[in-house]
Amino acid sequence: MKKWMIWGLGIVVGATAGYLYWYYVGCLSGSCAITSSPVNSSLYGGLMGGLLVNAFKSSKT
Repeated sequence: MKKWMIWGLGIVVGATAGYLYWYYVGCLSGSCAITSSPVNSSLYGGLMGGLLVNAFKSSKT
């Protein structure tokens, strides 16, 4: 259960960071695939946050 909470926290932090990136930086022309929409930016940030947390987990065998 703890590993899912850490993974979920990484997704939430990543999605928040993606939204904040769209809000403060964004794409003025609208031609940017990721940063032209807050939904796209948040989903991409959540994906990257989840992958980042997953990359640092320890594997026990």
